[in-house]
Amino acid sequence: MSIFKCNHVSYSYDKNTNVLKDITFSFELGKVYAILGSSGSGKTTLLSLLGGLDIPTTGTILYENEDIKKIGLESHRQNHVSLIFQNYNLIDYMTPIENATLAAKKDVDVVPLLKRLGLSDKELKRTILKLSGGQQQRVAIARSLATDVPIILADEPTGNLDEITAAEITQILQETAHKLNKCVIIVTHSKDVAQKADTVLELKQGILRQVKK
Repeated sequence: MSIFKCNHVSYSYDKNTNVLKDITFSFELGKVYAILGSSGSGKTTLLSLLGGLDIPTTGTILYENEDIKKIGLESHRQNHVSLIFQNYNLIDYMTPIENATLAAKKDVDVVPLLKRLGLSDKELKRTILKLSGGQQQRVAIARSLATDVPIILADEPTGNLDEITAAEITQILQETAHKLNKCVIIVTHSKDVAQKADTVLELKQGILRQVKK
C-alpha cells in the first residue's frame, strides 16, 4: 500500500534549468528504495522535496494521498519523515547520546543503537566536535533511526564509512524497513547499497525510472 507519492513532480531553478521532469512514483511501507544517479542529477533535490524542505515547481508530494503543502511542511517534517543529511546537521557541543535523544521517542534508549552503529563508550561521551566525520555520520543515522516516523530519507548514508561499517548500516536500514515496517528511501552512489534495496530507481536527465524491483 502506498504511503508516499510523487505526483507529476517537476522542479526548476529557473526557466532554462529543469532538474526534475514530471516524476510520478509511489513508495510503500516495509521497503527500501535506492535512488541512483550521477552527481548533479537532482537526487538530493528530490530528497529535499520528499522531506518538505522545498516545494515542487509543478506537481505534488502526497502523504497518505494528501498534499504535504496542505498538511503543512513543518508538520510533515516533524511527524512523517526523518532525514539523514550528508552534512550531518548535528549540534556540535552535544554528545552523540544527547544528539540522538533530542529526536528519539520517549521510550527509546539510544545507547544500544549508537553502539550497534560502532561508537565506543568513550566516543559516546565526547562532543560531536571531537568525533571524526565517519563517527558523526553514525550519530546522524542513529538520530534518524531513533525517531517514531514512518519514512526515513537518507542522503548518501554510507558515503564516509569503511566497507564493513557501510554494510552493517545498510543492514540496519534494511531491518528498519522490513522489521519496523518503515519506508526507507536512500540516495546513493553505492552499488552495494543498491543491490540490497527492494527497489532501485535511477534519476537521469531529470527523469526517474525503475531499474530493479
